[in-house]
Amino acid sequence: MRFIDVNVLLKRFISIKSGVILAIIAALALLPLYGTDYIISIGLLVFLYLTLGQMWNLLAGYAGLVSLGQQAFIGIGAYTLAKITVDYSGGFTMSFIVTIVIAVLFALIISFPIFKLSGVYFTIGTWIVSEAVLTFFRSWEFVNFDAGFTIRAAFRIPTSTLYLGALALGVVSIALVYFILRSKLGLALMAMRDNPSAAEVRGVHLYRTKLICFLISSVVIAIAGVILYMNIAFVLPSSTFGIDWAVSMVFIVVIGGIGTIEGPIIGSVIYVLLRQYLFNFPGMSLIILGVIAVIVIILAPKGIMGALHSKFGFELFSVRRKFDE
Repeated sequence: MRFIDVNVLLKRFISIKSGVILAIIAALALLPLYGTDYIISIGLLVFLYLTLGQMWNLLAGYAGLVSLGQQAFIGIGAYTLAKITVDYSGGFTMSFIVTIVIAVLFALIISFPIFKLSGVYFTIGTWIVSEAVLTFFRSWEFVNFDAGFTIRAAFRIPTSTLYLGALALGVVSIALVYFILRSKLGLALMAMRDNPSAAEVRGVHLYRTKLICFLISSVVIAIAGVILYMNIAFVLPSSTFGIDWAVSMVFIVVIGGIGTIEGPIIGSVIYVLLRQYLFNFPGMSLIILGVIAVIVIILAPKGIMGALHSKFGFELFSVRRKFDE
């Protein structure tokens, strides 16, 4: 009688799953060759919102840091792009480099006060920081007050190029979260989320762990902000620093499944398609999204992917360690 080697079956399953994922990425990368302009634009938005959702989920879902102020980093990316390309005639590569530097510095500066807060006070503190930055930008002559900028250089970039950039960033964000959660840092984040006091007793340096997670999330969101506004081509304080971005991130993660890598993927697709449809209801879009979120929370408190995992054990990106891992 032959016994089934579970390890061999597991390795085969992982290899098949990896092959399917790579095939999907390849098909998505080739989309500009066979897709319409509208489909490419939808794909561009899906991958950018996916990135935002993954980074917010890394903070809230895995580290327990529920932030309503990450839109500040979208604004930093947008205004860095605008200033460098409009006022200094710089290139897009320089915009990305400067954005990363400014995002890191800003995240370091605000981390000192907001990490002294916890729970709902942390959430409110991050929102206050974002609103303060919005108010400051509206009265700052260096960024043209509340008039904003038109990024004319962005008009020269084909949508297909922006799509590929968004796809690359989306894939990187998923891979980044996956490998973080498979590392010691991921264990520290989840331990800190579940019981900060116990985690600290076990040797987790709370401030350093929070800071690393916050820096990663903030930098990637700022980079996404650059690509977003290369696509929009116009920056304005009220839109770049608006609470709508925070609402979008929360909606995507809550609908898809907080604390799962697959959740923001599903959530971003649903969100972008809903927003396209809700353009027909401009005054009601946020209300409708809120009602949908409440219904999903009631029917599936863990989100779509959380419900699927609880019922069927389905996981596309498992971060649990098995056997001798």
